[in-house]
Amino acid sequence: VQLVESGGGSVQAGGSLKLSCKVSGYIANSYCMAWFRQPPGKGREGVASIWTTDGRTNYVPSVKDRFTISQDNAKNMVYLQMNSLKPEDTGTYYCAASGCYGLRPLYRYWGQGTQVTVS
Repeated sequence: VQLVESGGGSVQAGGSLKLSCKVSGYIANSYCMAWFRQPPGKGREGVASIWTTDGRTNYVPSVKDRFTISQDNAKNMVYLQMNSLKPEDTGTYYCAASGCYGLRPLYRYWGQGTQVTVS
């Protein structure tokens, strides 16, 4: 299984970015995917998760109503639309997949990360 993130970059506060995660390989008949972020010098934080079977989502309160996680099962893609970005959203964003662990960093498969900088 391979996860590859893309779409990171530098934006001004209030701007938007859309992250993408391409999934290659078989994970399971039913699994979850999630986005995590790691600010500079801090631990990894769960941002959003989605159950690929029925699309149920979960968000950390700090991004609710600003970020949206979505999936395209036909393309094996998961997205994170980030609006109204704040400087505190800065960090390396990781895509993760496996059994459903919500926003806990217990996922088996991880991408290499993509940098998001908000100034």
